[in-house]
Order: sequence, then structure tokens, then C-alpha cells
Amino acid sequence: MLRILRAFETARLEYVLIGATAMGFHGLVRATEDVDLLVRALPENIERLRTALRESYDGDPLVNDISAEDLLGDYPAVRYYPPSGDLYFDILTRLGEVTSFENVASEVKEVDGIRVPVATPAALYRLKRGTGRPIDHQDAAALREQFGLKEDE
Repeated sequence: MLRILRAFETARLEYVLIGATAMGFHGLVRATEDVDLLVRALPENIERLRTALRESYDGDPLVNDISAEDLLGDYPAVRYYPPSGDLYFDILTRLGEVTSFENVASEVKEVDGIRVPVATPAALYRLKRGTGRPIDHQDAAALREQFGLKEDE
């Protein structure tokens, strides 16, 4: 995880961690198999993402399957399985029509000297409270309780 976060920083990828990985940065840890990234929807940013993934995963040719056309198109999500097989990445440029990199509040956390943009607890709560997945409802409840968030935040 640190290797890829360092590569994101080096490549100057514009992204924000969301999902369970972001919750872990706020002290709410639960098991997960993926890393959810919300990236800025610009072709040059998608290329920075590909550069960071190639650097982290020894030039994995599957990185070439991640395209700006996909991430900027009608279905703005790609799942990348690195060759290490230990976790996968859900890479998104938007969620629905209203959530994008530009409107998810984030803060920078530091780990081992790496600056990591992470969705704020309130932003994570907003992302999770309205989904249909029971795990997201549990996450939303944990965020609300831990951070004293109100239903309408």
C-alpha cells in the first residue's frame, strides 16, 4: 500500500481515497479487499495514474487497459487487479451525476512521509449513507457515531 501511495504522490496524481481504506486513515478499521480512488477526470491525470501503477507493479501491461475514454465516458469506473493479487483498485472519476473529485471534501493525512488525500469523515458519511449495501450502512453508522455527525450532514 505504501509503495502505491508513494507512486501516486511522485506522479502528482490528483485523487482522493474513499471507502474503507479512507475510513482506516480516520481510525475506523474494517477488513476490505479493495482501495477505492476517486480521481480527477482529466486525460493527463489518468495518464499520471497509469504511470504510478506501472511504476508500482513492474510495468504490468494490464495498466494499458485503463483508458481515459473509459474513465471519462458513460461508465466512469475501472477495476484494476495488480499482479501481486493482494488487493485491487476501484478507480472512479464520478459516482452518479453529483459526486466527483471536485466536490468530495478531503484532507491530507501523512503516513511514512507520504501525503495522502483522504475523504473527510463527513464526506465518507455522505457517500455511504444512501447506498443499498448493508456494509455501507454500517460504515455510515460508525462514522456518525465516531465523529458526532448529524443525519443531514
